Amino acid sequence: MGNTLGLAPMGTLLRRSPRREEPLPNPGSFDELHRLCKDVFPAQMEGVKLVVNKVLSSHFQVAHTIHMSALGLPGYHLHAAYAGDWQLSPTEVFPTVVGDMDSSGSLNAQVLLLLAERLRAKAVFQTQQAKFLTWQFDGEYRGDDFTATLTLGNPDLIGESVIMVAHFLQSLTHRLVLGGELVYHRRPGEEGAILTLAGKYSAVHWVATLNVGSGGAHASYYHRANEQVQVGVEFEANTRLQDTTFSFGYHLTLPQANMVFRGLVDSNWCVGAVLEKKMPPLPVTLALGAFLNHWRNRFHCGFSITVG
Repeated sequence: MGNTLGLAPMGTLLRRSPRREEPLPNPGSFDELHRLCKDVFPAQMEGVKLVVNKVLSSHFQVAHTIHMSALGLPGYHLHAAYAGDWQLSPTEVFPTVVGDMDSSGSLNAQVLLLLAERLRAKAVFQTQQAKFLTWQFDGEYRGDDFTATLTLGNPDLIGESVIMVAHFLQSLTHRLVLGGELVYHRRPGEEGAILTLAGKYSAVHWVATLNVGSGGAHASYYHRANEQVQVGVEFEANTRLQDTTFSFGYHLTLPQANMVFRGLVDSNWCVGAVLEKKMPPLPVTLALGAFLNHWRNRFHCGFSITVG
């Protein structure tokens, strides 16, 4: 007798494979929580600057910078960078050694190492002529969906002083990241700790980030309207200094004209803008910036030329 109900035999039914959830992404570093918003704002410019970049090989490059300003003496900086063979991403290459020395002999240097597949180390040194100002050591472990970092700043066993900073970020969903920062400092006669909680929510076209702790609060909002327009809003409150700042920045890209325009307005009555113009086929980038503080009646402008 046939199948009067018109049902297919059980053996021919399509079996649905169980739905596999995508693993949660790594949240990245704690220092990069507000990076998208900060990249929208223009960098301060003052005086005249000439930067010449030279790539010596696939691993080594140098840069010469001459800066002349009405606020100080003319200065020269030599920047050198070495990048190894181990490239994890377009922006991460290990090992990496970066150094910057000015005409007075002061040095800023960084060394980045990949100790294991998930473990990274960084050392930072800063000198002022022949005196050490800062020495810092970082260790970062990146799991599948979390990042843990421990930093030691200016450790001095003889003077019994140290600054320790611990960061932890955890991806709860594909869009939500929560974590915190603990800063501990110790020196003779003084000891204390500051705890800060952090959260970040990433949507398709916008990112909202918030840091709240006993030292204050830092909130940012980044929105990408289209391929050419980006805006950012920042709010910072410092309980120790009793100071609050609100800033609005925008980033406009004109690809046909090879131009990038950045501007800002903040609650301290400051306005500023920087215009960058590339000059193809020449490897030259021109930048012109101006900043005005209405409250303090201060104005400064800058012009830079980057070759290479």
